[in-house]
Amino acid sequence: MSAVLTTGHGGFDVLDFRTDVEVPSPNSGQVLIKVLGAGINNTDINTRTAWYSKSVTGETSVGGAEGFDNAENDDGSWSGVPLSFPIIQGADCCGEIVAVGEQVDAKRIGERILVRTMQQHAVDYQPFECWTVGSECNGAFAQYMVAFSDESFKIESDWSDIELASIPCAYSTAENLLERSNVGRDETVLITGSSGGVGSAAIQLAKRRGAQVIAVTSEEKITDVKNIGADDVVKREDNLIKILGKECVDVVVDLVAGSKWGELLEVLKKGGRYATAGAIAGPIVELDVRTLYLKDLTLIGCTFQSSEVFKNLIGYIERNEIKPLIAKNYPLKDIVRAQKDFLAKKYVGKLVLVPLK
Repeated sequence: MSAVLTTGHGGFDVLDFRTDVEVPSPNSGQVLIKVLGAGINNTDINTRTAWYSKSVTGETSVGGAEGFDNAENDDGSWSGVPLSFPIIQGADCCGEIVAVGEQVDAKRIGERILVRTMQQHAVDYQPFECWTVGSECNGAFAQYMVAFSDESFKIESDWSDIELASIPCAYSTAENLLERSNVGRDETVLITGSSGGVGSAAIQLAKRRGAQVIAVTSEEKITDVKNIGADDVVKREDNLIKILGKECVDVVVDLVAGSKWGELLEVLKKGGRYATAGAIAGPIVELDVRTLYLKDLTLIGCTFQSSEVFKNLIGYIERNEIKPLIAKNYPLKDIVRAQKDFLAKKYVGKLVLVPLK
């Protein structure tokens, strides 16, 4: 089959498109999936470059093309455990079940499915333990992949394969941020990085909950972000305190971090909640602990997802309560071009790879 092998941590040169990769076989409890679409995500690039290593302190985009010279390979994955290369990345999978392993009902063959990115089956459903598609196991940058049957969710929708392929990683991350921070109706939510995959998903999902959304984005993307559903938009370079005032936001959903991080805590109301699942502008921030305790703030890191998060997403799609945002799609062999476009941040919406038929 055709597949992209990631041969190690580094730049685009470690992405090896091959047409002679053996098709995997499903083990007991697993299914073989024909991949119909695979979205591009920050985590695909961050895993490739070893950005998750504690030795890296800069923005995610800085090493996107060539990797990070100072990255240490022994903690460059989500889990901090060294990866076994080569691996097939790809955190997003929309596909069709074409074969099943033992203990899986053969009636599943032919189902169109979405694979849950942050899985629990392989770690016995232990809380705060994850098995990540495209990291701890091979993912969707291939014509075929295997996944656990109970992590492969049947989807009945009139969305296209490419549209469905935009959902698993970004939308589950966004829904998890909102769920873990307990966003409710009529609350005000500030979302950073709002034109990206997770940020744009968070806008839709927060509006679905009845929240008011303030989005932070670049000036050229303001109209696009408003069209997604944001009630108000603040330019990325603006001082949030001057524009919004102090203590005006119930929840901050942050994907950026970086040098302006302190402003996010200042605009939170007393008792407010801050939730994060990314640090695009850099992971090292400065915290005035007095702000944290004098305002009774709650800081929430969001990686682990309960299975209900993904099940809820399936329902939102099938009831058309959210919509896909697709910017562009590419053949699998053009993965480098797709990742270059992703890093350039030119588009609002998801970029999706389509394996050769």
